[in-house]
Amino acid sequence: MLGFIEAYGRITKDSVAGPTGAPLDPRPWQQNLVRHIFARTPDGRRRHRIAMVGMARKNGKTGLVAPIALYGLFAEGQGAEVYSCAADKEQAKLVFKAAKRTVELDDELRAKARIYRDAIEYPETGSVYRALSSEAFTKEGLSPNLVIFDELHALPNREMYDVMALAQGARYDPLMVIVTTAGVRTDSTGQDSIAYSLYQHGTRVASAEIEDPTFFMAWWEPRHADAPINRRETWAEANPGLGDILDVADISAAAQTARTPEAEFRIKRTNQWVVASTAALPSGTFESRAVERKLLPNERGVLFLDGSYSGDSTGLVFCTLDGFLDVVGAWERDLTDPHWRVDIGAVEKAVEDACKLYDVAEVDCDPYRWERSMQAMEGLGLPIVKYTTGAPARIVPAWSKFYDAVTTGGITHSGDPRLVRHVNNLTLKVDRLGPRPVKEHRGSPRKIDLAICAIGAYDRATSLANVSQPEAPNLW
Repeated sequence: MLGFIEAYGRITKDSVAGPTGAPLDPRPWQQNLVRHIFARTPDGRRRHRIAMVGMARKNGKTGLVAPIALYGLFAEGQGAEVYSCAADKEQAKLVFKAAKRTVELDDELRAKARIYRDAIEYPETGSVYRALSSEAFTKEGLSPNLVIFDELHALPNREMYDVMALAQGARYDPLMVIVTTAGVRTDSTGQDSIAYSLYQHGTRVASAEIEDPTFFMAWWEPRHADAPINRRETWAEANPGLGDILDVADISAAAQTARTPEAEFRIKRTNQWVVASTAALPSGTFESRAVERKLLPNERGVLFLDGSYSGDSTGLVFCTLDGFLDVVGAWERDLTDPHWRVDIGAVEKAVEDACKLYDVAEVDCDPYRWERSMQAMEGLGLPIVKYTTGAPARIVPAWSKFYDAVTTGGITHSGDPRLVRHVNNLTLKVDRLGPRPVKEHRGSPRKIDLAICAIGAYDRATSLANVSQPEAPNLW
């Protein structure tokens, strides 16, 4: 296995570890890890059926696992089936894309394989490698030799894990490799998540409390649960690639309490399980980003609408491509008026007027209860784009981007007191889906709509300002 990684493993993205296309060069700790995962008994059988690897983010998990997946495709015999599995489609594709890029970078592998958008085939043996997600995976007909679970902690329940484990039963020497960071301990059912259950099982095996030679676990975490998050010793215990694959300056910056909530840091950077978290932006941080600036006519940017009907507020925020925020409109219910309703016509006109005044690249809208208005405004030729703020896959990375920008000075705003108030009303929910901004509770009178607009507008404006390079073309 190590020979395959050393021969074909490639760095697929420019990083601290090296430039794109450079040999992977597994470090000693990675070599030792691979030897344990693929250990054999004296009679030649696999020693383990499940191998669970846990470490903090940015330690090269994806880069190491991609050639492992390809080993399963090219070297596991006739009719091999290899699957990368994850909670959602984008996560499931991460390892697959890295493996696909590895094949594209190597002349020998590229000559042997057929590469499709969602699969890689090895015609000589009839083997195939695909990515699956818990959102839409085929429960029948799978017979995998090798299953790679990426970020198992994010699975909403254990159904997919159980299906894939059962599907391996017909294979000789199957293997499931789990690579994950920690998370919250419970899943959507309120029970211990499958990842936390396996972690507990692994600790019992490691302590010799129980005997299970089919299960292997390597887990990097601080020896003490309450280890200070601002010490290099704590980081080193959870990050085997610290100072090599992982830049010390990166984790040092993230450890500043003004930048990353402690619970989020412990999950992602020190690989520790947490129960839950509620946090907000550090006091005064957002206010400190106010500048003396006004939006100018024809200024290019993104307009974001987060609407309500009666019980909440409606916000309209503009963000320039260089990250400056200002409020275009705000409609908030008077708490003394139980009959208040938002003036939908006034909101639509404000959007139309803003599109005439500014160079609006997109009008991003949360469609909840505003589908009709979106259709009407689109009929006027406005660049309406659907942006569902309630979808964790959308808002979690958008929040991470916004949080970093606020705490590091990458964002500015006009100082509008309504925007400041709404941003300061945000609390942070952390669960298996990741950290994201929410109201303090469902019926809270503290409005956050302008803050949600600001997060979405900043997300889209910065994406438009930094258009990603297109993927390499598929080989058919």
